[in-house]
Amino acid sequence: MREALQEVGRIVRKEFRGHFASPAAYLFIAAFLAATLFVVFWVEAYFARNIADLRPLFRWMPLLLIFLVAALTMRSWSEERRAGTLESLLTAPVRPASLVLGKFLATWALVALALALTWPVVFTAAWLGPLDPGPVVGGYVATLLLAAAYVAIGQTLSARTDNPVVALILTAAVCGLFYLVGADFFTALFGHGVAGVLALLGSGSRFESITRGVLDLRDLYYYVSIVGVFLLLNLYGLERLRWVGNPWQPAHRRWAWALGLGVANLVAAHLWLAPLSLARLDLTEGRQYSLSEATRAQLAALEEPLLIRGYFSSRTHPLLAPLVPRMKDVLEEYAAAAGGRARVEFVDPQRDRQAEEEAASRYGIRPVPFQIASRHQAAVVSSYFDVVVAYGDQHETLGYRELIEVKARGEGELDVVLRDPEYALTRAIRKVVQAYEAAGNPLERLEQPVRLAAYVSPDERLPEPLRELRGHLVALGDSLRERSQGKFELHFADPDADGGTLARELQQRYGFGPQVASLVDPKPFWFYMVLEGGEGQAVQVPLPEPLEREALQRNLDAALQRLAPGFLRTVAVWRPQSHGSPSFGRLTDMLGEGARVLDTDLSDGRVSAQADLLLVLSPENLNDKQRFAIDQFLMRGGSVVLATSPFQVEVGGSLTARRQTSGLEDWLAHHGLRIGAQMVLDERNAALPVPVERSLGGLTVREIRMLPYPHFPDLRGEGLDAQHPITASLRQLTLNWASPIDVDEARQSGRQVARLLRSSNASWVSDSLDVLPDYRSHPETGFAVQGERGPRLLAVALEGRFESYYRGKDSPLAEDGASRALGVIEHSPASARLVVVASNAFGSDAAIDLASQGLNTLYLQPVAFVQNVIDWALEDRALLALRGRSQWARTLDPLPEGHAARWEAANYGLAALGLAAVVLWRHLIARADRRRHQRVLAEV
Repeated sequence: MREALQEVGRIVRKEFRGHFASPAAYLFIAAFLAATLFVVFWVEAYFARNIADLRPLFRWMPLLLIFLVAALTMRSWSEERRAGTLESLLTAPVRPASLVLGKFLATWALVALALALTWPVVFTAAWLGPLDPGPVVGGYVATLLLAAAYVAIGQTLSARTDNPVVALILTAAVCGLFYLVGADFFTALFGHGVAGVLALLGSGSRFESITRGVLDLRDLYYYVSIVGVFLLLNLYGLERLRWVGNPWQPAHRRWAWALGLGVANLVAAHLWLAPLSLARLDLTEGRQYSLSEATRAQLAALEEPLLIRGYFSSRTHPLLAPLVPRMKDVLEEYAAAAGGRARVEFVDPQRDRQAEEEAASRYGIRPVPFQIASRHQAAVVSSYFDVVVAYGDQHETLGYRELIEVKARGEGELDVVLRDPEYALTRAIRKVVQAYEAAGNPLERLEQPVRLAAYVSPDERLPEPLRELRGHLVALGDSLRERSQGKFELHFADPDADGGTLARELQQRYGFGPQVASLVDPKPFWFYMVLEGGEGQAVQVPLPEPLEREALQRNLDAALQRLAPGFLRTVAVWRPQSHGSPSFGRLTDMLGEGARVLDTDLSDGRVSAQADLLLVLSPENLNDKQRFAIDQFLMRGGSVVLATSPFQVEVGGSLTARRQTSGLEDWLAHHGLRIGAQMVLDERNAALPVPVERSLGGLTVREIRMLPYPHFPDLRGEGLDAQHPITASLRQLTLNWASPIDVDEARQSGRQVARLLRSSNASWVSDSLDVLPDYRSHPETGFAVQGERGPRLLAVALEGRFESYYRGKDSPLAEDGASRALGVIEHSPASARLVVVASNAFGSDAAIDLASQGLNTLYLQPVAFVQNVIDWALEDRALLALRGRSQWARTLDPLPEGHAARWEAANYGLAALGLAAVVLWRHLIARADRRRHQRVLAEV
């Protein structure tokens, strides 16, 4: 064995040096680097894509390697046959297997050397953006394996002829056939069943699977089997040349049988490996292509059968067709992880009329018309690409808009990829499960007993409406106690008893104080309810409005659901309704996919008792009642998220800015937060689509150019708090027309302060209302740089105990003849949370559209930020961790104009230096060999 390895090693060294004996190796390396860099920077427009990955480097490798490897291997054996040296090799005391393996490894090493010289592209991507190492490793592994397969094919066919040109043509044809079989444009001509089989046979589809960053044993073995089959054919072909002119012998038959058995075993192993779906290694950051623990925990908690049904048409748009088998693989992985708790089905409604009618009537699924245009025809194809998740009597439908992401690569070219199907599916499963369980008894979901502490004055001190409400509370408490089987307890206490000790404790713990019914009836009383759970959990139950039994029942159920796991959360949203105000339709629609969204105007001075979180977007001139509603919701231990700034920018035919008063300035200052009356501008920014006029042949042409816009700070790295769950997984975020936040540390005693978003050190502030850039006067940024530069705080999260802005003041809800309690909760529990983002446009439809134009894809990072805030505020750690795996694509750092060309030139220069280093290395080795030969001759 050792001698055989040494023999192979000697042949590898000889053949590898032989490649450099002629210009062929240098031409191959130069052509490989030139073609690769041209594809990356010109064909794929790497910097225009603005994504920090290496897909452009590997996208065209299956095609490039066909011709380059064919040219490299065409003379491998054919030149030996033409020169008459093959007979000498076959009769030499060297094993034919060593010859075949040595030539193969030497040629493969040359390809690996050429591939190693592409390192400048990797360096560029890693330097300019957060590069995921998983797809990089996967891409290089896939390229090496694909090159090995092509080299084995090329050398086998080269051994069949003495004409190198014929060997070149045959190699390109066979390698092209392997690529064509699994190519998307070819498999799209067939149904999903046939297309799936063809994809398994194609070299390109296997290549794409590995370049994702997932090393699947079945994909790796695919290339190993091709190499093994063709090396066996190569060896058998050489053996047959040794038998030429000799009669057929039993040894020849044994060779034929051995070849057949070897090839059959290599092929049959695919059938054995096919079921091993878990034999893979996910190298991506966060294991993006493996089901997370959050998903597995969700599936393990299922108590009813879960149905996941995919509706896919056999004939669909060519860009959607390759995604169907990938989506099926994801769904089957869910079925495997859930065991018997989930069932996965695939339906083609166009072939099953009953299934089509059910999809339309029960789930509201209808085919979507896609326009298909080619050189031969233009047509419209109606097809399905939908997934239904059903649990009990609840269901959720995911259409292609929720499942795919489209990004423009260039003029008329699109990239269509799956938009993290795991997050979409798991979110849908959570939603239907929570909706199903919410319709039942929340007491059944309680993990620990709960106690409703009612701090209520005696009946003689209560107003008449509250006496009746106390009676309703007693009746409801008895009913809940019976239904809970001992998990619910109702306890009444009079805070004024025992000298007011309990009253002082309640004031200290919850900020409770005596209430009054109205200004004309100032007699104080107590009527507070707190639902207490295990581990110090406490949910304040607000008084119902109106003071009736049904309203009290709803408030109690909402409080119980907050303590019981598995119930759908509710987000109350205040957004402007006046004409000209920013719209937030896309943000609220996407929030509705994972939570109940409840619109509120806060005009009655209250937030719905069902709300778990209050989101206030671009507030303007809020009155005292609305401010009181926000304040008391926070005092009850709720979570408040504010997106507010002193400026409002309207996006229409032009950009116009005006000053805006939110009505929350004094309230925020009371909590130690002040938003400066300036806007933050940053040299590190996102682009703005700007119309530019230029002269073209005497005609004035108006075009849209993406130019740097300092009012859009591009936040990444140190600009995002890496230690906080909200921003730890974002990687990048663009704010629009933001203002600086000043935190008064003296007022933050006892609270946790997280500085979520910061501008870069090159940022400055301006109080000007002119937000239109002037690139003629200021070509670099469009605006004059004023004042001191430095980082500015743009978003902050506070957690802890807050004192009410209305402490010691009368309630703004006081009205003559009012029949409700008018007390003020003076401070919050330690669970209260306040998040402030200093931008009115944050998450608005206009801001998202502007950012999307610059990136040629829908930019949803602001939505992801708000979703992270909601999950953090509601302590939904599992979904927050899952969303961390599904954030928007990594982007390159913003490049000043002209820098992209410099990076491109640097890549070409470094590649040229690498090739020069190879030439110098071979020259030094050749020189050392000549000296060694001269010494040997001198000794002889």
